[in-house]
Amino acid sequence: MDDRFHWLSEQGIDVNEGLGYTGGGDRYASALQRYYRGYEANRKAVEELLAAGSIGDYAIKVHALKSNSRMIGAGSLSDAFEALELAAKRGDTAFLAESTAPALAHYAALVELLRPIGEAETMRAPGEISAAEARETAEQLLAALDDFDDELAAELASKLANYPFRPTQKEKLREAAGHIDEFMYDEAAALIREIIPAIE
Repeated sequence: MDDRFHWLSEQGIDVNEGLGYTGGGDRYASALQRYYRGYEANRKAVEELLAAGSIGDYAIKVHALKSNSRMIGAGSLSDAFEALELAAKRGDTAFLAESTAPALAHYAALVELLRPIGEAETMRAPGEISAAEARETAEQLLAALDDFDDELAAELASKLANYPFRPTQKEKLREAAGHIDEFMYDEAAALIREIIPAIE
């Protein structure tokens, strides 16, 4: 285990899992910081979607929080968001009304734990690109695919891989790169469009 994160391990965070998902200490630190900084917008979105009865969008949001929590090694919180996701998918609004606030309280407690990292100077692993650069690269990649420029598309897909996506998006990007190699441009573009909303 990276000694920088020993204190998180003592608080029940599975640091080794987080390091495995993110690819090492610097990338893990960056992921923790992004997790911290996304809290306010994510909490507000969950509360507003529930209040509005937008259960489909609520399910999408808590799915992302489930994945993000798992990625940093917060297994129990990930499980709580998964329970909300499954309840939303089956339309169990009573469960959502009862269980959303406790899950968000757990989320708030974890974010408070992460404050020392979250409020530090922005961390980025060597070679890692920012969200703005990733969005620009993704748009350039779509344009290259539209122009059937496989060489440029492959280069841009490789650059886009330097954004710290969640595991699901990483796999989609790998699949898209495979499609580019096989000149399957429409299929690659469809996957890239699915990935873009995860750039945040």
